[in-house]
Amino acid sequence: MLYQFHELNRSLLTPLMHWAEASSKLFSNPASPLAHTPFSQRIAAGYELMYRLGKDYEKPEFGITSVPVNGKEVAVTEHVAASKPFCKLIHFKKETRVKQPVVLLVAPLSGHHSTLLRDTVRSLLSHHDVYITDWVDARMVPLSEGPFHLHDYIHYVQEFIRMLGASINVISVCQPTVPTLAAISLMASAKEKLPKTMIMMGGPIDPRSSPTAVNNLATEKPHSWFESKVIYSVPANYPGFGRKVYPGFLQHAGFIAMNPGRHAQSHWDFYEHLLIGDDESAEDHRKFYDEYNAVLDMPAEYYLETIKTVFQDFALPKGEWEVGGKLVRPQDIKTVALFTIEGELDDISGPGQTQAAHGLCSAIPKNKKQHFTAPKCGHYGIFSGHRWRDIISPKITEFIQANA
Repeated sequence: MLYQFHELNRSLLTPLMHWAEASSKLFSNPASPLAHTPFSQRIAAGYELMYRLGKDYEKPEFGITSVPVNGKEVAVTEHVAASKPFCKLIHFKKETRVKQPVVLLVAPLSGHHSTLLRDTVRSLLSHHDVYITDWVDARMVPLSEGPFHLHDYIHYVQEFIRMLGASINVISVCQPTVPTLAAISLMASAKEKLPKTMIMMGGPIDPRSSPTAVNNLATEKPHSWFESKVIYSVPANYPGFGRKVYPGFLQHAGFIAMNPGRHAQSHWDFYEHLLIGDDESAEDHRKFYDEYNAVLDMPAEYYLETIKTVFQDFALPKGEWEVGGKLVRPQDIKTVALFTIEGELDDISGPGQTQAAHGLCSAIPKNKKQHFTAPKCGHYGIFSGHRWRDIISPKITEFIQANA
């Protein structure tokens, strides 16, 4: 009943949030007579803070309409290159004849929408032809489409690789580093054509290295706890009615609980920025939380299998993971160049967890392997922000060019 209670609470709060939004504008719009009273700015700030704390956050847009290519701004449009029940493959098509390396960017299916990688996409687009996996909110997928397992994720990645061709470069960020490595390993074992490079960023290849709070939760709780405590049925007001999911609102509560003080301070800073008229800082806050607070439901079977396979059994680094009766053997990968990237201050996937891929992919020559630990960089800084744009993205471009 928790999901149903959440929906009831959301429906009750919606009118209040609309009122708070309207009241904020009433006390801040220069055309309103209430905007020129002694306490109007303070009242408007309070109402906007209330609105943003209680509003429902929908999936944001990528909003990338142009990027610089060779010093010239070119238009960008989104196209659905492939559509599956639980994922759309989005192509960011540029109006240019410049031939660039093709990149398959495998986005996480771990709570947030793929738009969380907007900054990643924007930086890559200047030098690459980019496709991204845009995972569908499970509450929007009818039961008639069947379940979605961890092995389905792997098969989706394999299908997209085959579709885009052997000359592509595969970049996986966080959670998908594990199924992406499995997908390419199984293709290598089957003697299929493989990508040129695989670039893995901040992912739990071996969570036993530098365990974080996320890892500890998975190991401290039995599998039955996750089944009974975080899995709920989608209510009747969504297309996925009856589907078992790990609800987005529970995931969001977990995200906030990891750093409650930081988020509380951020909201207070937002309020003070509104008071002093610091519009730039206030807008930065809005943009961040518009993305951070927008979450999706994950299919229950996929989530539970990921917990068990990746974080409890450590099946990949132990060499015990079987998919469709076939053992996942990273040691069968010989021709794909490997680049692993970690953040020094990553509190989601600790340092060493992603680098572990080098030991597993033992047949890849040393001259086709590279690792980089970004100094003073947390988890999100690996793929978003100035460290990503100024340091990490150029290194990825160099690596792809060197292994073309």
